[in-house]
Amino acid sequence: MELPKYHETFIPILETLNKVESLKSRELASKVRDLYYSDLPQELLNQKTTSGANVLLDRILWGKSYLKMARFVSYPKRGVVQITEKGKNILVKGQLSLYELQNDPDFINYRESVNSEKHNDIELGKVKVDNASPQDLIDSGFSSIETEVKTELLEKLKELDPYYFEKVILILLKKMGYGDFIETTKSGDGGIDGIINEDKLGLEKIYTQAKRYNETKVREKDIRNFIGAMSGDTSKGVFITTSTFDDSAVKKAHEAHHSIILIDGAKLVDLMHQYNVGVQVKTVYEIKEIDNDFFEGE
Repeated sequence: MELPKYHETFIPILETLNKVESLKSRELASKVRDLYYSDLPQELLNQKTTSGANVLLDRILWGKSYLKMARFVSYPKRGVVQITEKGKNILVKGQLSLYELQNDPDFINYRESVNSEKHNDIELGKVKVDNASPQDLIDSGFSSIETEVKTELLEKLKELDPYYFEKVILILLKKMGYGDFIETTKSGDGGIDGIINEDKLGLEKIYTQAKRYNETKVREKDIRNFIGAMSGDTSKGVFITTSTFDDSAVKKAHEAHHSIILIDGAKLVDLMHQYNVGVQVKTVYEIKEIDNDFFEGE
């Protein structure tokens, strides 16, 4: 006997959620364990990861996360999970493989929402265990966890109050090494959300504009208004959005006499992840190798 793989928990998770209105994540994991896997040997049920988490509960929670990516379940509020109509429909079929989920349009769109130029080619499910080196498997696992964190981070940003989103952007820019920032007043700010100092003395200023959009793309008009709002004491601006820029907006920014940097949702969560804004370190792993110098001493 062995513990189920995370993708083997898809149907048990959906069946459990189908019996109730909603459940908290940890409660869901415990119920799935008790309903479907209680006959496993106790040593398997108690098995821990290297970080001390229960392996089975961890796999169930990962199964829940992937079901969320493909919209088979939803999070109606923080920490709570419920089945969607799409999830109920798949229960009629009675099975859901990892291959089917990874090729589901909603899952593909969800993962691609945080893909950027830095995107790692190693993705979960694409590495063949039999042919992969231990390092390949580690890289694949880290890549999958990073993608999950970034996709969830982007969703949270899209749900923020627009004014707080603007502040998050200024906090990020300060973490990146820029000077103090000034939040502009919320009325009559002329399209400028914040002003940051490029140097410690504030001799060079950078204006910022932050648009918290869900699906709406930033258009040329938005860039034009931003450029128009920049006063004569600066020629530098950063326009940030949780969505994307349409082609005309990108062209307008590139052709402007001002220096305009565009940051879309994928790049934004890359930067937040890199500079630890809105995320925190959960676990640190040590990988050791032989110290050959130790054995080569006189």
